[in-house]
Parts: sequence; structure tokens; C-alpha cells
Amino acid sequence: MGPLSARLLMQRGRPKSDRLGKIRSLDLSGLKLLSEHLDPKLLSRLKQLQELDLSNNQLETLPANLGLSHLRVLRCANNQLGDVTALCQFPQLEELSLEGNPFLTVSDNLKVSFLLPKLRKVNGKDASSTCSQVENLNRELTSRVRMISEELVASGGIQVREADIPERPPKATAAREPRAKPAALKRPDDTPLSLSPNKRVCTSSSSAHVEGSDGSQPTLEPLHFLQCHSKNNSPRDLETQLWACAFEPAWEEGQAGATSQTVATCGGEAVCVIDCQTGIVLHKYKAPGEEFFSVAWTALTVVTQAGHKKRWSVLAAAGLRGLVRLLHVQAGFCCGVIRAHKKAIATLCFSPTHETHLFTASYDKRIILWDLGVPNHDYEFQASQLLTLDTTSIPLRLCPVASCPDTYLLAGCEGGCCCWDVRLDQPQKRRVCEVEFVFSEGAEAAGRRVDGLAFVNEDVVASKGNSLGTICLWSWSQTWVGRGKQSTLAVVVLARLQWSPTKLAYFSLSTCPAGEGIVLCGDEEGNVWVYDVRHILTQPSPLPAAPQAPTQILKWPQPWALGQMVTKTMVNTVMANPTFTYLTALTDSNIVAIWKRQ
Repeated sequence: MGPLSARLLMQRGRPKSDRLGKIRSLDLSGLKLLSEHLDPKLLSRLKQLQELDLSNNQLETLPANLGLSHLRVLRCANNQLGDVTALCQFPQLEELSLEGNPFLTVSDNLKVSFLLPKLRKVNGKDASSTCSQVENLNRELTSRVRMISEELVASGGIQVREADIPERPPKATAAREPRAKPAALKRPDDTPLSLSPNKRVCTSSSSAHVEGSDGSQPTLEPLHFLQCHSKNNSPRDLETQLWACAFEPAWEEGQAGATSQTVATCGGEAVCVIDCQTGIVLHKYKAPGEEFFSVAWTALTVVTQAGHKKRWSVLAAAGLRGLVRLLHVQAGFCCGVIRAHKKAIATLCFSPTHETHLFTASYDKRIILWDLGVPNHDYEFQASQLLTLDTTSIPLRLCPVASCPDTYLLAGCEGGCCCWDVRLDQPQKRRVCEVEFVFSEGAEAAGRRVDGLAFVNEDVVASKGNSLGTICLWSWSQTWVGRGKQSTLAVVVLARLQWSPTKLAYFSLSTCPAGEGIVLCGDEEGNVWVYDVRHILTQPSPLPAAPQAPTQILKWPQPWALGQMVTKTMVNTVMANPTFTYLTALTDSNIVAIWKRQ
């Protein structure tokens, strides 16, 4: 399809007219249109246009000056859009369809509601709940901007101490380009892992501010605050969002229960591997144009050319592009790329019993189980697809059932908590959700977002998202025993934990299951909520009348160069290593915080 013509617009417009200015509805779907085919001079003549259908084309961006000021309905489904900023030119828009654009994520849905105040429907659904989230976020951002401004006025500017940074010439800021389509890679040529340490923002020796402690709890000392994911290595970058982290397990024989002090973090176009004790960035991997959402570790047994067996740590990273990149951290390069999904990958996790089995969960509403296989002498992988699990909504968290990880997989999704049978001896290689879990009674009990999910021990599950201000602890075994043939199952709740009453979502919950009985979660105020639930695990009691308060609430230490700015920042993810010696918190404003238990 070439550039649009006035004749084509009149043929596809309604009502039929020989004047573009009288057309109110225009169908341009299925014409294989590219972004450059949308001629602003031509389309701006559609003075009365109220409904425009651009679905099923190949659009990567929308021109910013189309001049359609009266547009109320816009359909852009099944394109290649990577940004929604240009929609702000349609202030009267009431209905919008963006389904089938593989590079758009949940954060883009929030952005749309912020840009379009009159929006009533998004992808055929009521937009009021999203608008409510945006209003809360807008108030939070306004408060944060005011706080930053006051701090800057008081201090005369930002002062950030940098350490271990080699001198680099300044780089010109590149103009924002549309996100490219995923391409087949015969041999990855991404930026290799950096062997030099990266920037450290600040090292603090002051104790953490702890609320809710009874004095018997061990203190957590803040060790390091880093900006190792900054764009162009700039200390002024407080916008790159950090999404996930994972501690490297202790793989070597004879180290059972050993404490890992190496953590991988991801956000923006970078994956960093950090030594928690020293605060040094051991390795850094960058993939220009990518936005990483998830990381996970495994260890493979490989045979060297000399015939020796060797344990080898592999770090998997995935995100916006739908690709899984397998990183050989010690050698310093990406040794494999799996083109796993056509849409962004929200999260991934390795099987706890099969070192080569990897689950990937995508915005395409599918979870896929892969077998990476054992790499050859050149560290090349030949991954194969084992199972496809269909979901009815976007999967956000994955969690193999602790007592039977080869049998069942739990997933926290936009529409609730679901379970699949993942046994490989079953004939079906594509499966639908087997059971959906319900957390409360009533007509709206099912279908609520679950954005936090983790096992506290072999039986107890911690989940978040079904009700405001609480984290739910429930028993897998007691719930599953009453299943029968039901497709919807009410969970057996053991306790509820008091959490932030925020309406904002996507704060990741984590646990320390190795005998610690610890539940961790960040919030929108920059706090880290710590719960010691060992008494619930050892002596389950009836559900208390009110949610149990946290054992500790960690706050950012003061004074600190950027402390005032991150006090109100969102802690997207917090995770501790298995023995709860080190704790890592990731924020939405590009800060990696590392704490150590004393």
C-alpha cells in the first residue's frame, strides 16, 4: 500500500461524500499501512471525523500532527505501535483499541488514561479503574516533584558521589526512535558484559530507620545505593524503572545453605550483576532498544573439551522485545537468544527440579515451558518448546508449586490466580487453566488482579492484589484437597498481613523460604515491609479479626545525597538472599538499594 489518496478516503469514508470535510467515519483497516503513509496534510482535511479505524496495519508510530481534533473513537489494534505519547493530540477521544500491539505494556495503558481525560473504554473495557490508578499516580508524582523542587532549592543542586567510574567522553543525546520489530539473530551482537565496575551513588554506614520493631529483631544496615542502570551513565537519570532482581544461588558442591552475595538486577536496557558486600558492579550487559522486565538464574552441568564436568551459572533475561537472552556472566557475553514470544515477556522462572526448563510468561496471554538443552562446546543452545499454557489475562508472576513443582504451576494474572497441570507425561502440549483460585466471597471474588505470588514454605503461599491493603497467606494443601472437579476454588486463608492501602499495582512480593519465614514487599512511599510469619507456619491459628502488622518497616536512611528524593519513590521489587543476609530493593526512579542484616 502506498500513500493515502483523497479518492481512497472518500471510498472508505461514511457518509458518502465528494468532500473530505463531511466524512465522520473512516475505515482504513487491513491496508498494510506504514507510519509514513499517514499524510498529515491529507488527513487534516477530515475536519468532522469522529471515528477512525487503523487496525490490522503495520504502523509503528502515529504522526503527531494529524489535526483530527473531533476524533472520539480510534481503533489501532494489531499494529506495531511502540509508544502512545502521540495520542495526546486527540483530547476528545472516548474509545480506544490498542490490542495486538506487541510492544505496548501495562504501563502504556496507564499513560493512555493520563493523556486522554475523556477516555471511557480501552480495548472494549471500562477505563474507570485505570483512570482511578492514574489519578492516584498523578497525585503521587505531583507530591514527588514538589518535594524534589524544594530539595533542589534548599541544596542548590544535586550532588552525587561517583566511584569506580572510568572517564568517558560525553555522548550526544539521541532522539527517541520507534521501537523496532524483533529480528531473528543468528549470532547475538549485543553490547558485551562489562568487566569494569560501574557507578556507585552512595555508601552509608547509618542504621536503617525501622518502624514496628519490638527491639528483638535484627537490624538491617544500608550498605550501598547505586545508579548502575542510568542512561548514558548519568547520575541525573531518576526515570529509568527497575523491575526485577534475583540472587545467584550457591551452586558448588558442599555449599548447601551457603549465602549468595551476588545479585542480578534489570531495568531499562541493562542487566547488572552486583556484589552486595562491596557494592561493585561485577558485570553489565546492555541491549540497545530493549527494556528488561525479568531475570532468573540456573546452573548447567557442561562437559569441557577435555572431558571434565563443570557447573556453569547462566542468567536469563527478558522483557519488551519478547526475547530471552541467555548470559554467560563469567565469560562476559550473550550466548543464546530465544525468540520466545511476539509480545513483551512479563516474567520468567526456571524449574526448581530441571535446570534446563524455563517458563516464560508474556503479554500475549501465554506461558511457555522451554527446554534450553545443554550447550555445546561453543556455548550455543538449541532450545525446544515443551508446553504452551493459555491464560485469559496477562500473567504477571510465575510460581511452581513448592511441594510438586513438576506437577503444577501457579500464576498471578491480571484476572486472578490460576493453576495448570505441567506434567510432561500428559499428551496435551497446549493446555488451558485448570483451576482459578478465589480469595473472598461475593460476586466480584474472582477476576481480580494478583500481582504478587510466592511460596513461604512447602505449603503456605503469599499472594497480593486481591484486596487493598493486605497480603494473603493461604494453604496450598488445604485448598487443593477440597478441589474435586471444580474449576473455581476458594483458598483456605491462614492469615492476612497489613500492607499499604495504595491502589497502585505491580509491587512484587517475595519470600525467604529457607527456614526464615520472611515475607517482603515494597510500597509507593519508598518503604520495605518485612513480615516474620514463622508463628503462622508452625502453629496455624484461626484467621484473626484484623490483618497482622508488619514486623518491620524499613525506611531510607537520612541524611543522604538523594535521600529526600527517594523517600517517596516506589519500591517496585524487594528480594533477600535465601539466608536473609542481604536484601536488595529496586525503585521506579533508578535506585538499587542494598541492605545487610547485622
